[in-house]
Amino acid sequence: MATTRIMPLHTGKGRDAGTAISDIIDYVKNPEKTDGGRLITSYQCDSRTADAEFLFSKRQYKTITGRTQESDVIAYHFRQSFQPGDVTPEEANRIGQEFAHRFLKDGNAFIVCTHIDKHHVHNHIIWNSTALSCDRKFRNFWGSTKAIQRLSDTICIEHGLSVIENPKRHGKNYNKWLGDKAEPTRRDVLRTAIDAAMEQKPADLAALLKLLADDGYEIKRGKNIALKGKNQARFIRLSSLGVGYAEADLLAVLAGGKSHAPRKKAVVSAPEKISLIIELDAKFRAAKGAGYQQWASVFNAKQMSQTMNYLRESKLLDYAELKEKTAAATARFNTLSSQIKAAESRMAEIAVLKTQIINYAKTRAVFDGYKACGYSRKYLAEHESDILLHRAAKKTFNDLGLKKLPAVKSLQEEYAKLLAEKKADYPEYRQARDEMRELLTIQSNVDRILGTNAREAEKEKGQEI
Repeated sequence: MATTRIMPLHTGKGRDAGTAISDIIDYVKNPEKTDGGRLITSYQCDSRTADAEFLFSKRQYKTITGRTQESDVIAYHFRQSFQPGDVTPEEANRIGQEFAHRFLKDGNAFIVCTHIDKHHVHNHIIWNSTALSCDRKFRNFWGSTKAIQRLSDTICIEHGLSVIENPKRHGKNYNKWLGDKAEPTRRDVLRTAIDAAMEQKPADLAALLKLLADDGYEIKRGKNIALKGKNQARFIRLSSLGVGYAEADLLAVLAGGKSHAPRKKAVVSAPEKISLIIELDAKFRAAKGAGYQQWASVFNAKQMSQTMNYLRESKLLDYAELKEKTAAATARFNTLSSQIKAAESRMAEIAVLKTQIINYAKTRAVFDGYKACGYSRKYLAEHESDILLHRAAKKTFNDLGLKKLPAVKSLQEEYAKLLAEKKADYPEYRQARDEMRELLTIQSNVDRILGTNAREAEKEKGQEI
C-alpha cells in the first residue's frame, strides 16, 4: 500500500535556485536515513553533484529559450510511502525508479532516495523540472495528483503489493466537506423515487409514470421519457440514469421478465490468498487473550482447508515433491531477480557515465579557462558549478579506470537493449515471485500441520501410558 504526494520546489522566499536545490537534496540524501547512501539511485545525473547539474541545465534552458521567471519551479519532490512490512527497502527503491521512469518517460533527470528511519519505508524522488534536452520544462498539470496515485497503485499491484482502495485527499471537495449531510444528486433523488414507485407494483408504464406524477414529477414524453422534479431546472431522461432505470429495463420488469434491483455502489473485493497459519501458543503467551485464540483457531482451520485444497488441485500429495517444487520456484525467482538487478546496476552505471561524458564536454572550455588564468579564485567563484561538474566527471572516469571514453551513442544503444530485456523479464519475474511466495506459504503451513499432528500423537501416547 503506497501513499503519494507531489510538491513543487520554488525559488523566491529569500533563497536562490542553488540554495533551494541543495537544501532538499541534502535532506533526502541523509546517510542516516538511506543506510549510509546505499539506498540512493539516480538517472541521468550523479547524486553527488545533482544540485550543480540541475542548475547547469537551467542555465542551458535560459540560453536556448531566453525565458526567465521570478518564482520558478526548479524541481519537483515526490514522496511515496509504503505500509510497514509490505516491501523491503531495496524493492521500494526499485519501485521508485520504475515510477519515475514511467511517469517522466525518461525525459528528466531524477534521484530516488529510500528512507528507512521511520516505521514505514518511504521514497523521496526529486526530478529536475528542466528536461534533458534543456529546451522545455515539466509542467504540473490539472489532475496530476490523481494520475500519480493511479500510476503508483498500478506499479504496486504489478509487484503484488496492497493499495489503498479509497485514498484520502489532502484537500476536500464540497460534498466531503459537508460530510454525512451532503445532499444526493438530482439523479440519485429520481432513482430513489422510481425505486419507491416500483415497490408499489404498478401494472404498466403508464401506472408507473402516474405514481411519479403524483409524487410531484413533471413527465415529458417523446423519443425519450424525461422527468423534472419540483426544484429541478431541467428534465432528466430515464436513459441517463444507468442500468436498470432506462425505459426498456423498466418495461421488462413491469412485464415480469426480470426483477427491479435498486442501484448500489459496486464493492470489489480482492481475491482471497492462502496465509500462514498462526502459532497459537506464542500468540497466547504474548497476552493476546482467549478471544484472539478463538479467532486464530478458526483462522487456522480455514487456512488448513485452503492449503489441503491447493495440494489436491495441484496434485502435490507427496511432501518431497512439494519441497522440490518449492526449491525450484525459489531458484527460478532468484535467477530472474539476479538478472534484473544486474541489468539495473549496469543501466544506472551507463546513465551516470553518459551524463558525466556530456557534462565533461560542455564544461571543458570553462575548465580550460580556469587553468589558463592560473586557477584564479575570482574565476572559480564566477564558474563554480561548471568547474564542480567538470571535476566530478573526471573523478568518475578515474574511478572507473577509463583511459578512453566510450561514445555516447554506443552507451545509449546498450542502455536501450538492457531496458528492453528488463521489461521482457518482468512479467516472468512477477509470476515466479508469486509462485514462490505461494509455495513457501503452503510448505510452511504443511510443516506446521505435520508438526502439530506429531505433537498431538506424542501427547496421546503419553496419556495412554
